[in-house]
Parts: sequence; C-alpha cells; structure tokens
Amino acid sequence: MALGRGAQAGAAGAGGRVVIATLDWPRIAADLDAFGCATTGPLLTPEDCAALAALYDREDGFRSRIVMARHGFGRGEYKYFANPLPAPVTALREGFWPHLAPVANRWNEALDLAPRFPARHADFLARCHAAGQLRPTPLLLRYEAGDYNCLHQDLYGEHVFPLQVAILLSEPGRDFTGGEFVLTEQRPRMQSRAEAVPLRQGEGVIFAVHHRPVRGTRGTYRVTLRHGVSRIRSGRRHTLGVIFHDAA
Repeated sequence: MALGRGAQAGAAGAGGRVVIATLDWPRIAADLDAFGCATTGPLLTPEDCAALAALYDREDGFRSRIVMARHGFGRGEYKYFANPLPAPVTALREGFWPHLAPVANRWNEALDLAPRFPARHADFLARCHAAGQLRPTPLLLRYEAGDYNCLHQDLYGEHVFPLQVAILLSEPGRDFTGGEFVLTEQRPRMQSRAEAVPLRQGEGVIFAVHHRPVRGTRGTYRVTLRHGVSRIRSGRRHTLGVIFHDAA
C-alpha cells in the first residue's frame, strides 16, 4: 500500500479494497449487532503501518493538529488529513463503505431514524458537503507514555455515519504497553457497560460512533456509546482513524 499521491498509490489502494472485501463480514456484522464493535483481523501489513505512522512527522498533507490537553480531551495529539487524502486512506473509506452502509441502514431502520445511506461513499460525502460539512475527518493519532484519550464521540455535524474504524499502526508489547481501545455503552435504567478491545498491529476495530439499537423484551431501544484509549504505560502508539462523514 504505497503512500504516494500518484498512480502507484491508486493501484495500491485498489489492493486495500480487495483485502477489505475478504474480511469475515457475517461475523463482523453479528459482533456489531451484539456488542457495538467488531475487530477486522489482519488488515494492514507492518510495512503499511510504518509508512502511515511516518506521515505524522510531515508538515504537509494535514489541515490541523490538535493537542488534547489544551481542550480537555486527554493527553496526546492528533492530526486531521487535508484533501486530497492519501490514496490508501481514501481506499479504506471506499472499501469499508459497501459493507458498513447496509448495517448502518438496518440500525437506522430499527431506531426509526430517517437518514438512509447511499450505495456509494462519494454520494454520502456530497450530502455532507451540501450541508457545509466540507472538512475531511480521517486522522492520525500519536500517544506517548502517560497519554490517554477521554471517552468521546466523533460527530462533527448534522450528517453522521453511525460507524467508524480505528486501525492500530504500532505493535503492542514492542512499540508500547497499555493503551487499549475502550468502548462504553450507556443503557437506559441500567449501569453502563465497558469493553476493552485489544488489537494487534495492522488490525482495526469497527465501532458505533454515537448509538446503536438493542433488542429488549419490550422491543428495540437505543443505547449511547463513547470510545477512548486507556493510559499508555510506555513507548509510543500510532493509530489511524477512518471516519466516514466530513466535518462542519
């Protein structure tokens, strides 16, 4: 998955979409319905991961840099990619879309929510842009020892796609310790449920952005989710975040 912006990167991106198509989508859909999150299994090679993580130190290619402590988001930092996105990031967005849009439509139907998502990601982006959500949201995150990410939701505007993907670019135990992905689920009239999702380098976790449907004894109800990252105990951790809606 070459990271240039020319024809080579486009060809590599097509290969990335092929990998996504071969994932165990029945298992992933079942886990999303049951738990609000699902791991992908191997998705990127160590070489892919290293090349993506290395982009963080470049000045070009990003629209903004956020230092979490300045905003009360936790500790650590992240950068939002600028348009045009690197070809592999575009390939991931486009490759995941046809598998996740049916899940998102099924969830919205179960929750009696009006938005339905089109077959092509480009058509959904056009919807975002028409509403003034013009800024790209895929991002790279970097955490050092002692850093963490507070529980949050990545909403960014009126049009929200209810699923997103985080891909671990660093190797647990070698590059860092600690730093597990954490998801919490706030259920009506019940205690909140927490789930820690251990990941391997190159593996992604697909998870609910805001809420998801849960079937109960009296019908389907909505639960609210937030996600974060536990404290990094040593080393450095890089993550790629793939969000499907753009920001206002």
